[in-house]
Formats: sequence, structure tokens, C-alpha cells
Amino acid sequence: MDLRDRITELMRPAREELAEFVAIRSVADPRQFPVEECARAAQWVLEKFAELGFSDAHLERTPDGSDAVVGSRPGPDPEAPTVLLYAHYDVQPPLDDAAWRTPPFELTEVGGRWYGRGAADCKGNILAHLLALRALGDDVLVNLKLVVEGSEEQGTGGLEAFVASRPGLLRADTILVCDTGNAAVGHPAATVTLRGMVNVVVSVEAMTSELHSGMFGGAAPDALAALISMLASLRDTRGNTTVTGLDNAQTWTGAPYPPEQFRSDAGVLEGVTLLGSGTVSDMLWARPAVTVLGIDCPPVTGSTAAIVPRAAARLNLRVPPGMAAADAHTALVEHLKATAPWGVHVAVDLEAIGSPFKAAVGGPAFNAMSAAMAEAYGQPMTTLGQGGSIPLCNVFADTYPDAEIILLGVEEPLALIHAPNESVDPGEISALAESLALFLQHYTTLSG
Repeated sequence: MDLRDRITELMRPAREELAEFVAIRSVADPRQFPVEECARAAQWVLEKFAELGFSDAHLERTPDGSDAVVGSRPGPDPEAPTVLLYAHYDVQPPLDDAAWRTPPFELTEVGGRWYGRGAADCKGNILAHLLALRALGDDVLVNLKLVVEGSEEQGTGGLEAFVASRPGLLRADTILVCDTGNAAVGHPAATVTLRGMVNVVVSVEAMTSELHSGMFGGAAPDALAALISMLASLRDTRGNTTVTGLDNAQTWTGAPYPPEQFRSDAGVLEGVTLLGSGTVSDMLWARPAVTVLGIDCPPVTGSTAAIVPRAAARLNLRVPPGMAAADAHTALVEHLKATAPWGVHVAVDLEAIGSPFKAAVGGPAFNAMSAAMAEAYGQPMTTLGQGGSIPLCNVFADTYPDAEIILLGVEEPLALIHAPNESVDPGEISALAESLALFLQHYTTLSG
């Protein structure tokens, strides 16, 4: 039985295994879900990899209190390259349960896809690791290391701090970060750039208390109106991000993202235009983008005829490669304060910051993975950017400057990661598993 046939055979029970994993509500936020759920997920991962030769697999407590599964599996030649396998077992909260067509923590097949929170991000990637190793058995010529973290979605930096404090533990020649994906189902890709991010909360205060809008409206400063004005200044009429001091004209030189495909992937309503003066790829992967994540103000239901004395908004600014996240943060803060009208009091509190990332391409591991994915998918591997952020990649690059870092995974646009109705195409799991297996089996020959 060849490698593809073995993976096909292994995929038959894989759905039930992923269903077991998805049922563990491993949201790393004790305000929303019990900490025992993440503990169960960590133990699940540990036991699965221990069965596959990671005999020293164990839990490492990281500085943010989360547990990472760490282990190693020596190959037959100590001088062979070392490959680090990375993924995360924590998931995003389900958000609005009512928006899900299926139960969020119950893997459900609909239209050939498997739905459930974490089915793609990132439990589907962990399953691909497991399938690849099971299909190979002892036919792995490289040395393996493993780290599966438990707080990536919360952005609290546990593993980042752990790697920096224990650099020898995870040192490797190649790091496979399985937490991205393809531009479309069946079209293999490696992600080569990531935007960084700046999260802030901007608070506006104008008066000491609410005032009757009939008695005082017209002269009294309205904090909510001031905030709306400030937020409106962050984009122009075409939707370009217009934070003073940030270059919003950079271009993407890699594989394009066809506008019609993007409209379909994003569910853009008929008649609604796409944002920005650049291409879709420019706007997603090469330019800054600001998003209003939430606003604190009176809700429509229950609101009264009163002028709002204070309001706040949570903002997310994505920072492209070539732009320093610290400079972007400074520019955003200065822009918000400069555009505040009427002398209202403004405070901007930093929640999180992460630098953009650009991977090196053309090295032996990259070439080997390109060949492996081309064989597994039946078409050439392309390179993509990703608008999201993975701060750990910068820590890996700084800590292991000689290592090749390759980002890939099962999370194509239809997966709707971080949103209700997350799903995975099982064909992406099997194809990624075959790619990983071919890479681990033939790393040296494929890179030659």
C-alpha cells in the first residue's frame, strides 16, 4: 500500500477522532469556559503523539498559565535535520450560538464539509500531523520535535515567552507552522507574509453624566458623536485606511486573489463594493487595515433621550511587512487624539501588539515542501500572504535565525475560522497529511 492509500485508509476513522477533539471546548479564557477543558485538550494531544514515538511528550507550563505539549522523536541519524511541528489546541469562542447552523462543539457533516469550532483552526491541522506520522510509521529520516500550545487564540503570549526563555528545547532546522492554509480548496500554498497587529481601546469623555437631549442637546458635547467622528477619520470614502503617517499604497507581488472569488469567499452582498484603491491582494496582505471590533455605548433597546457623556471603542490595526508595529501604534494613537473634536478627553490604551512577519523562501526545506505539496495536490504550490497575525513566528525567527519557517495548513477561506459555522474540507486534511508525510519521508532527496 502506497502513502496515499495509507492516508485514505486512515481518513476513515479520522472523522470520529476529530469529533472527539472538537467536543472539547478548549477556549483559553476562564471567563467563558472552564480551565479543565483546555487541560483535557492538552492531555488528548499529549497521548496521541506519545503513541507515535514522542515518548518524552509532556506538558510545559508557559508564563501566561497555559500548558504547551512538548516532545521529541529522534530519527535514525542524529546528524539528520531536525523538524519542529507546531500547532495549537485552543480555539476561538463560538460567539453567537444562534448564528451556527450546527452545534459549535459537535462535529457535523454538511455538504461534504465537517463543521465545528476548531475543525480547521487548529484541530484539523493537528489531525493532519497525526495522520502523516501514522502513515509513515518508522519511515521518517529526520529528527522530530513537537510543540502544541494552548493560548494562541487569546494572544496572551505564553509560548512566545516560553520559547525565548528555553531556546534550546525547541531548536530546529525547519519549523512547520501548521496554522494557515490555501487560497482555495485543493490549491496548495505556503504563507510567506503575515501582517502584524495593534489592538487598542480608545475612550472618549465629554461630561460628568448623561443629560436630557431636549434640554441640553445642541450645545452639550456628545461623547458618542465625537467617537463616531474619530472612527470615521480612519478610512476614506473608498475604504482605504487613512491613519496619518502610515503608508497605505504598498503593493503585493505574489499570487493574486481574484476579486470575484474574494466576494464569494467573504459573502459580500450584491451591490456592495470592495474596499480600497488597490487590488484585493494589496488590501489584504500589503497595506494597513483598521477594524472597529466593538463599541461601548447605550444599546438601541433600552436607550433613552439622553446625551452620552462617555463612549469607547476597541480597534484592531493590521500592520503589513515593512512597517514596524511600534511605529504603527504611535501613529494610531496620535491620529485618534488629533482628530478628536470639541476638546473631548481621549485615552488610548494598548491591549496587544505584534510585529509583521516575512518568511525566507527558496531554501532546501521550502523547496522540499514545494515538491511534496505539488505531488500531494497534483498542482504547483503557490505563495500567499495572510492578513492575520502569528506573533510566535517572529519569536521563532529571532530565536532560531538559521531555521527555515514554513507556514501551511487546512484553513482555506470557506473554513470561516474565527466566525460562526467554522468548517473544514476533509480533503484538505488528507492532502496536507500527505504533503507532510512526503516532506518528512524525503526531505533530503526532495531538497537536493
